Amino acid sequence: MPLTLDTDLTYLKGVGPARAAMLRAKQLETIEDLLNYFPFRYEDRSNTKPIRQLAPGELATVVCEVKTAKLSGMRRKALGLFEAEFTDSSGGLLLAKWFHGAYMADRLTPGTRVALFGKIEFDSYRGELQMMHPETELLTGDEDESEAALHTGRIVPVYEAAGKVNSRVIRALVHRVLEDMPTLEDHLPESVVRQLRFPSRTEAIRYTHFPPPGTPVKILNDFRSQAQFRLIFEEFFWLECGLEIKRRKARSLPGITFQLTDRVREQIKRLLPFKPTGAQKRVLKEIADDMAHPSPMHRLLQGDVGSGKTIVAAEAAVIALENGYQVAMLAPTEILAAQHYYSLKPLLRKLGYEPVLLTGSLSAKEKQKIKEMLVVGMIPFAIGTHALIEKDVEFRNLGLVIIDEQHRFGVMQRFGLAQKAAAPDVLVMTATPIPRTLAMTIYGDLDVSTIDEMPPGRKTIITKHYTGDQVELAFSQVKREIDDGAQAYVVYPVIEESETQAMKAATAMHQHLASDVFPDVEVGLLHGKLSSAEKEAAMDSFKTGRTKILVATTVIEVGVDVPNATVMVIEQAERFGLSQLHQLRGRVGRGGAQSYCLLVTEKLGDTGKERIRTMVDTQDGFEIAEMDLKLRGPGEFFGTKQSGLPSLRIANILRDPDILGAAKDEARLFVENPPSAADFAKAVEYIKGHWQRRYALVQVG
Repeated sequence: MPLTLDTDLTYLKGVGPARAAMLRAKQLETIEDLLNYFPFRYEDRSNTKPIRQLAPGELATVVCEVKTAKLSGMRRKALGLFEAEFTDSSGGLLLAKWFHGAYMADRLTPGTRVALFGKIEFDSYRGELQMMHPETELLTGDEDESEAALHTGRIVPVYEAAGKVNSRVIRALVHRVLEDMPTLEDHLPESVVRQLRFPSRTEAIRYTHFPPPGTPVKILNDFRSQAQFRLIFEEFFWLECGLEIKRRKARSLPGITFQLTDRVREQIKRLLPFKPTGAQKRVLKEIADDMAHPSPMHRLLQGDVGSGKTIVAAEAAVIALENGYQVAMLAPTEILAAQHYYSLKPLLRKLGYEPVLLTGSLSAKEKQKIKEMLVVGMIPFAIGTHALIEKDVEFRNLGLVIIDEQHRFGVMQRFGLAQKAAAPDVLVMTATPIPRTLAMTIYGDLDVSTIDEMPPGRKTIITKHYTGDQVELAFSQVKREIDDGAQAYVVYPVIEESETQAMKAATAMHQHLASDVFPDVEVGLLHGKLSSAEKEAAMDSFKTGRTKILVATTVIEVGVDVPNATVMVIEQAERFGLSQLHQLRGRVGRGGAQSYCLLVTEKLGDTGKERIRTMVDTQDGFEIAEMDLKLRGPGEFFGTKQSGLPSLRIANILRDPDILGAAKDEARLFVENPPSAADFAKAVEYIKGHWQRRYALVQVG
């Protein structure tokens, strides 16, 4: 039966049910999936030599046979040293060693034919040539010479294993498919292929898996060969096309045309507790212009910690409220929802609007009453957590949805609240500045507004680093600040996503600080396991100044605003991501006094040192976000796996931002001005069939 792209891998020679199950765990189910499973690096094994011709210092491939093999250090088997001697027809002898090599004992037994690849060294003690931890390919007798040649004597692609299906097996399977496959259909628009002089899709896939002889291995490992470039571009192109089509479709829907009357402008002025910055004015104009447009707003509002995003969101809310519509504000935690409620309540009351707080901790009776009032329009402004997204929560005329700390919500949650009305305006906010490459992929369907100016009078927060044995110096700084009438935070990380462990650490430190370090000072405690009433009481005590030191887990990361707090000690700071450290630091420095952030670390690796150095050196949230993305990678940028992040097959937003930018430009031009209606329709069908199932955020057509 001839192979097609849709053929299940179970039917591919050399797979079978057991291997098929392991491949499925890697989302490899069809021939097309396998062809799109690209090598992550390449090795130049073209320098194949007999043992007698080897020289110390060179990288070489040696086809040989195991002469002797032994495993020493059996007391702790996994830590054993495995040594094997190899010989070949030249009569030479080569030694190879693997530390922690017990796993090799069953593979390399005397008589086994093998290809070794690695650096040749000279063992002066034994007077022999050796390889340390060489790459190893077993040469079994049941494969023909052409298949054996896939693994030696050439530039060899290296794949990430799928369970027990190792790189060698995947290499052979891919080669088998490429030998039998006909020419692949090229879905990339012909105009783009021609303009950028790309190879065909068939050539690009073939040469990415098995580069032609003479291709520089550095170019391959930089993913900049012509074949790789085309495939990276193509992946970004379809993603950006999908986002651009979705963006245009959203803007073509009928929405609410909010009126910006003199009364609306006057009410906005009455709301403001202070004179807005130039950036706040600019951003409000962008939002107001969007709201006055007849299509729904889809806008991302980003700004550094303390830049005043919430007040801008409140101004946008006033536009909706004054036009007779309801507003819903969604926050990821009860503490943040409560902070928004208590800070916005007095401002909105001045204008005659009474906001309501809806969270999961309310009683069933309280929730029911709020739901009944929402559906008849008696509540103009609802602030809440996930409780706002529940199916039985309905609004009479929802006009504006505000989602704070957007990255904490999954993709479907992002749209869940917006679906409670026909086509409300949507404003999503984040205090974690989004690097440009992420903005183009995750938030590519949103317009972006940036508050890039801090309120006047804010002083730069002085950040210092202490090792664990210097913690007394940090607490001396805390004592000085408290003696001067200020307040302090002491923060503990949520360890391994366990709030319970963090609570125990914070509780123990609370007792230590209260009884041993600051016996004459009121020390409070705040963690995620407290009830809503207890959290509220702890925060209220700190806000009013009764509590001088607040020991907390990361529940205070966002939304907490106590201008009198001038110093923060972050314990085990190496456990936090850069963006999270920056968020935490933003809880101090909110008044006019000089403030301090003191980072205390236990063990620091290279990445940890880079994080701490960045925190000490800069306060620029965008610079910090770029470094955080670089250090942790896209998937962990926000501290947990971002559910909206595309799982790209060959493209990499960190390595390939230049190609991403080019693909975005080409995608926009193609959607704006396609060569023909037929070409555009074909592209939409391709995105529907091949991309929507992979990326929930690309819902087209």
